[in-house]
Amino acid sequence: MIDLHLLRTQPDTVKAAIARRGESTTALDETISCDRQHRQILGKINEMRSEINRISASVGSLHRDGRHNETAELKARSRELGNRLTEITAEADELAAQISRTLLKIPNLPADDCPSGASADDNVVTKVVGYDTDSYTECQRMPHWEIGEALGILDMNRAARMSGSMFAMYRGEGARLARALIEYGLDRNRDLYEEIRPPTLVRTEVMTSTGHLPKFVDDAYHIERDNLWPIPTAEVPLTSLLSGEIVDEADLPVRLMAHTSCFRREAGSAGSKTRGLLRVHEFDKVELYGFCTPAQAADIHAEILGRAEQAIADLGLAYRILDLCDADLGEASARTFDIEAYAPGADQWLEVSSVSWCRAYQARRANIRYRPRSTRPTEGKRTQMVHTLNGSGLAVPRVWAALVETHHQPDGRIAVPEALQPYMGGATAIG
Repeated sequence: MIDLHLLRTQPDTVKAAIARRGESTTALDETISCDRQHRQILGKINEMRSEINRISASVGSLHRDGRHNETAELKARSRELGNRLTEITAEADELAAQISRTLLKIPNLPADDCPSGASADDNVVTKVVGYDTDSYTECQRMPHWEIGEALGILDMNRAARMSGSMFAMYRGEGARLARALIEYGLDRNRDLYEEIRPPTLVRTEVMTSTGHLPKFVDDAYHIERDNLWPIPTAEVPLTSLLSGEIVDEADLPVRLMAHTSCFRREAGSAGSKTRGLLRVHEFDKVELYGFCTPAQAADIHAEILGRAEQAIADLGLAYRILDLCDADLGEASARTFDIEAYAPGADQWLEVSSVSWCRAYQARRANIRYRPRSTRPTEGKRTQMVHTLNGSGLAVPRVWAALVETHHQPDGRIAVPEALQPYMGGATAIG
């Protein structure tokens, strides 16, 4: 969530930042008003507690002096104050809860250098690699769902029979290709990133810590009986890995990676852009994640983006990088770069990685802090919020789709990129 102290001290700055996202500032005004009332009530509570303590001291003094008959009025006043204190403490608690509920619905503030825009149409393309629309052959213009069906490596019909539309089933070498992509995505990051295999079902507070709840409740699956949520991305459990903890600055950055299955309702999705593997409810993904200090954030952001980009480049796919404008940022993000691979058969740019810097937005929700180094013995070590960053190291379905289409050969087979061959048992082709 955003910093309440910043909203309190620089309301115009915060309002301007939220307005850049095309969001209403009404919730900010409500929060400011509630916060003002809350602090006023807290002041009254402190005054009343002080008066109760003074009365208690006076009553004690009178008892010690044997003047018991003079305490009745003071005791009555103390009871009156105690009853009133209970009432206004409840008011303060309700205001605090209301502030928290409202803050959970307010998105992150865009970074100052985030491009301005009104929609995804205003995202800035910063790089295009390997794309030439006239270079693709007829066989490469065949969509992956037709290639997959012809080779018996993708079975969307039986998957739909089992689970409904927008579920996929890989078969034979198609399943092996999916598994190979996961191993490829993990192995190339083992030099710096610790592999984690987190739970796939998490509690409500874990989903809330990343910003997926409460705003995106309609896009999430929920197991009501156990009040658990199948994760939409490994970012969710990885964020809570350090929940409630204080990390020494010397131990930052913390770099993590995880392969998990991910589940998304994709509410409202329909049409040609959901065919085949373009948009599915369940998919596998390798996630890269970082906890760091604010000073380290820019380098970690660039590092995750660079690793995700190289993974796509080494598979021989055409791709581009987009710098998302403020209106297209995710709820928790302050700055995001998307990597899109070109799928010539579907004739679409497919988002295969979204690399985001969330500043302290998620850490504030999950209460993750770090203890700064002290350069002098007299310096204090007041804790500060860490910054969090995340990005898809490799998302299987769309990479699978772009790879199958891009490397489809005239004889109907699929050439296996050299970087992926060790994970395919040395095979150079599928089919």
